[in-house]
Amino acid sequence: MRRLTTAALAFGVLLTLLAATPALAAGYRYWSFWDGAGGRWAYATQGPSIARPADGATLGFRFAVSQDAAAEAATPRAAADFEAVCGATAALEGRKRVAVVVDFGVPADAPAGETPPQDTPRTACAQVAPEATAAEALAAVAKPLRYNSSALLCAISGYPKQGCGDQVAQAPPEPKPSAAPAAQDSGDTGPSAGLLAGIAAVLALAAAGIWQSRRRNR
Repeated sequence: MRRLTTAALAFGVLLTLLAATPALAAGYRYWSFWDGAGGRWAYATQGPSIARPADGATLGFRFAVSQDAAAEAATPRAAADFEAVCGATAALEGRKRVAVVVDFGVPADAPAGETPPQDTPRTACAQVAPEATAAEALAAVAKPLRYNSSALLCAISGYPKQGCGDQVAQAPPEPKPSAAPAAQDSGDTGPSAGLLAGIAAVLALAAAGIWQSRRRNR
């Protein structure tokens, strides 16, 4: 029993050390949907095919690679300002005005072989029927749109040409520089010397525990 306890403890510490090594995080390349109520972007709680914006609403769409939908998704790089987009568009009876901001993102987030259609966000004032959805408002000013079989928005104004919510690998963030001088980089991408030393110490502890247990059982 003592031998099993010592080995289990060593194995647990070993798993902790291995878990501490940096790994690639999973992210997704997709169009996120935003609500600009109150002049601030908030991640939409409904999809564009379900949400029905009111007259005077501001909608945002941003193409980017994000690790977590709500917490990490990149917001549109234009202000959520209805007047800036629709202020010069006269209201029409029986129609509602919806400000639409489309941000095609940055080249680093573009799929392989593609580039964003433009560097800055595109804005347009959609005039649609009172019962129109956000998807219909978007289609009025940014065709062609592309959806997949699950009604996920895949492309706006034809961008991107392929793919839909594809999973991509994101490298871990660069460590912040410390005050102490850093050791010269040897170019080795394997486990760090500290990690190897820790693993060696754990294995030595396990071996010593097993050896002592055997001595007691003689």
